[in-house]
Amino acid sequence: MKRAVPILLGVFLLTGCGAHSIQELSGGGHMGHGAAASAVPGAAVGAIGADFNPADVMFLQMMAPHNNQGAELARLAADRATRQEVKMLAAAIAATQEAEAASMSAWLSEWKQPATAAPDEHAAHGGMPGASEKEIAAVANAAPADFEEKLLNMMIAEQDDAIQMARVETATGLNPQAKELAGRIDASRTAQIKQMLALLGQ
Repeated sequence: MKRAVPILLGVFLLTGCGAHSIQELSGGGHMGHGAAASAVPGAAVGAIGADFNPADVMFLQMMAPHNNQGAELARLAADRATRQEVKMLAAAIAATQEAEAASMSAWLSEWKQPATAAPDEHAAHGGMPGASEKEIAAVANAAPADFEEKLLNMMIAEQDDAIQMARVETATGLNPQAKELAGRIDASRTAQIKQMLALLGQ
């Protein structure tokens, strides 16, 4: 039997694509894909600013659109989810990720860096993590009985990719603000995954 869990206030205060299985996340550790699974070995080489390096720039360039896509996905819950716990968590995720994305875009502008990296740069770091439009459409068009399960599974994969990107930034970044944000993303998304697994009865 599936069990609902109370929404944790701490998740809201802390609060982040892929197609990972629940088994990977609940029993076998996080399985990031694309850039989220890569250690970005050369990202920290060659400082390009007084207080930021290429790893910081790549983190912001990849995380901002990832956040926006995740917020778009989470907003599907407003009209489609049946449980209030799912609606509340998804709304908190969407609002926080949009705010984070706005901050990251502003930092890139202040640093006089492009808002996004060229596709070949993403490819060099393992690819841009994210769900395809087809995958998002499959959630949006899911039958009512299947919607919450499909949504939560995809949101778990989204948040796992965010965790992997954040940990790369923590290990290789230079900018204090970016590294502090990465730490918050790691903590909040980890808590959200645990909550969503509980909502799935895992």
